[in-house]
Amino acid sequence: MNARNDMNKVAEITVYFWVMKILATTLGETSGDFLSMTLGLGYILSLAITTGFFLVMLIIQLKSQKFHPVFYWAVIVGTTSVGTEISDLMDRTLGWGYKTGSLVLCACLFLTLGFWYYKEKNLNVYPIFGKKELFYWFAVLFSNSLGTAFGDFLSDNMGLSFLGGALVCAGIIALVIGLHYFTRINRILLFWIAFVFTRPFGATFGDLLTKPIVKGGLNLGTLNASTVTVILLALVLIYTHRESIKVRFRTVEGDIE
Repeated sequence: MNARNDMNKVAEITVYFWVMKILATTLGETSGDFLSMTLGLGYILSLAITTGFFLVMLIIQLKSQKFHPVFYWAVIVGTTSVGTEISDLMDRTLGWGYKTGSLVLCACLFLTLGFWYYKEKNLNVYPIFGKKELFYWFAVLFSNSLGTAFGDFLSDNMGLSFLGGALVCAGIIALVIGLHYFTRINRILLFWIAFVFTRPFGATFGDLLTKPIVKGGLNLGTLNASTVTVILLALVLIYTHRESIKVRFRTVEGDIE
């Protein structure tokens, strides 16, 4: 087994990765709304709570010596929750609007990737270990925040329904998949585009689950939607973990033979 892969601390990019990414972003959206709107804590206090959760899980992830799926996906959920609150804070508390907020977050993402490339001379997203892990998580945070703001821009500024916004994002993701398989466009660039747009897809899907029927949603409520999403994410996580154990076992058997 490759020694560099043994040092890796992030999830491998597979179909299951994207399924869990969408579920994690949906959970981040619904849990963030649960704190700020359902419990009525407001955006600033909710941002403090979600930031605290994110920082605790990030510290645990950074201090771990290898890839732990639960830690990794907990940080992803943390970034999506923080991203939800950052987007709402920019729009509703600072009054910037989702368009300006999207531009600011896009600039932050490009600056992060630029500094990452300047320091590491590459933007490889797998395997990740050592100092570049911090760049990875900053890029993830800004990507998820940008995706949230863009998703809200589609629904609030462009007047699309939650389902319509999800379909727009799904179309962009499908285009990225096509470019991945049928062109030679840089794979890392396509990864970050897909990473950004799976965020509003998950966010608009979360809105579809939680918002009232008159606004195009299913009216499940933030708590019920969060519970269902946690269960689905846990099931996929358990399945992928079992599959990875089987792969490692077959690899060891092959090495012995």
